[in-house]
Amino acid sequence: MRTFLKIIRQHIIWRHQLLKLAKADIIKTYSGAALGWAWAIIKPAVTIFVFWFAFDIGLHLGEGAGYNEYPFILWFMAGMMPWFFMEEMFIQGANSLRVYNYLVTKMRFPIATIPTFVALSKLLVHLALMGITVLFFLCYGFAPDRYLLQLPIYMACMLLFFISWAQFASLLTCMSKDFFNLVGAMVQALFWLSGILYNVHTMNVPDWLKVILLFNPITFIANGYRNIFIYKVWIWEEPAVFGYFLIMLVLMTGFALWAYRKLYREIPDVL
Repeated sequence: MRTFLKIIRQHIIWRHQLLKLAKADIIKTYSGAALGWAWAIIKPAVTIFVFWFAFDIGLHLGEGAGYNEYPFILWFMAGMMPWFFMEEMFIQGANSLRVYNYLVTKMRFPIATIPTFVALSKLLVHLALMGITVLFFLCYGFAPDRYLLQLPIYMACMLLFFISWAQFASLLTCMSKDFFNLVGAMVQALFWLSGILYNVHTMNVPDWLKVILLFNPITFIANGYRNIFIYKVWIWEEPAVFGYFLIMLVLMTGFALWAYRKLYREIPDVL
């Protein structure tokens, strides 16, 4: 608890610097390219187009995958948009301390706050993508409704989990490059094993396997976004699923606190 309160205090003290560094991280990411900020939209657009063409047009697997009157492209977008944030946090969150090592070695910036401003920068891009998603639904004739009010809840859940992940993974990455290589190798596996390309609730698998899949935070987030845009389900209508996510969030936070308590004194020397 003492470690947790220490990290919270650091975030409060350095809150203004975190916002400035989040903005600087976005500028750094897209500076130097001719299209600049457009790449924040181009990459997701190309990825969604390729998957839509392969599954819906090429393999006809999109037929029946939607819900009610929603076409497959909208069903796919609703679950895929949060993945772009999660994918970047898996990789860039885990590498955040190495990328910003000068903040630790030269400025004595609080280690625990670095993954946070990286996550905030990715969240700003995610907000822009969600605005485009809403416009895309409008183009198909589906206006936002009251279920959009729970979007901040799912965003907060996603942000909290992946800040904890980045806290944990970035510390281990500093100690071992092998861990970072393992993270990179696991990202694609997590994508295919999560409920982004399918609905876990309707899978023809044993119930115990569904429970295991529902413990996956990526599945919770992807299904949550579809609950907002497609299925029209409130978060409290699936208390068991939300409970699984809270368990994983507590465990991830515990791992992050443990890693910080054990390693934060060694990080400046390692970097």
